[in-house]
Amino acid sequence: MYDYLIVGLGLGGISFCETLERNGKTFKVISDASQTSSLVAGGMYNPVILKRFTLAWMAEEQLEKALPFYHELERRHGIKIVHEMPVLRRFASIGEQNAWFEAADRPGLCKFLSNKIIVNQNAAICAPYGYGKVLHTGRIDTLQLYAIYSKVLLESDLLQQVTFDYAQVKHHPEGIEYGPIQAKHLVFAEGFGLKQNPYLNYLPLNGTKGEYLTIKAPELRESNVIKASVFIIPFSDDLYRVGATYGWKDFTNAPTGQARQELLQKLKMFLKCDFEIIDQIAGIRPTVIDRTPLVGRHPSYHNLYVLNGFGSRGVMVAPFAAEQLYRFIENQKPINPEMDCARFTKKYYKT
Repeated sequence: MYDYLIVGLGLGGISFCETLERNGKTFKVISDASQTSSLVAGGMYNPVILKRFTLAWMAEEQLEKALPFYHELERRHGIKIVHEMPVLRRFASIGEQNAWFEAADRPGLCKFLSNKIIVNQNAAICAPYGYGKVLHTGRIDTLQLYAIYSKVLLESDLLQQVTFDYAQVKHHPEGIEYGPIQAKHLVFAEGFGLKQNPYLNYLPLNGTKGEYLTIKAPELRESNVIKASVFIIPFSDDLYRVGATYGWKDFTNAPTGQARQELLQKLKMFLKCDFEIIDQIAGIRPTVIDRTPLVGRHPSYHNLYVLNGFGSRGVMVAPFAAEQLYRFIENQKPINPEMDCARFTKKYYKT
């Protein structure tokens, strides 16, 4: 019998698997890679909401867990996935500069916002009012992380790349059975796939479609992340990720012409050099009605759990949320009430 059966291998699934590995627990994973939001996003870790100059939910606590977590993954697997790089928030007016300085003086934000205006030195970008610099930011290479982690699990016979069949689950007081697999605990970390989960679809998970362009711009020569009406995130070989859009009606992973035009229109407002579109990708972010994650135990099946709802900040949230769930199951430590899925238990009993 395994200690855990995990469904889903996005950032939530990987973070929980790694937490189990570090604590000597056994597990098996089932994932069909149908949910791509962890793979297509820019992979940014950034503690500040740059539209309003406010601190993201529990951002400091998340960063304290996330960066050591990813660095340890680098060490164990001999890879480079953490790329530290500043985020420069382009100012559109003097008023935005003033709002930035006000925010930089607030408790909590002062350690993340530089109180100096960065003068634009890049002729390929129009930024007459300069930038504000966000500190302690960077990018996680989620594609490389998924590639190496899934490879390791496959080689150890710990990953089945198939679609999970909920009808095959059999519940017992000591755990669950899923075909030949027996486990003490079943954790669903499916991302937007939760909408199809008969155990958990009472939870108010919303889908937000995000689309991104990959462009090649040899003349740009920018090593910082630029945030204007869209993000420009440096990758390598003159490649940059541009995003993102927010769609609430189309829940497919197919790129759209409408999003492409929206991104290009916003990009051309401040990017002044030539570029070539290399690729366009899309994924559905698992967002929650109150903008905090869904972590915890099912109201009726007490060996069934959820780890979901990370929205657009999965890189930061996932290690923090995975540890919260692990400590809850193994050490009976309470989950942060703001993220505990028990806040929606009444909704379960009404369905």
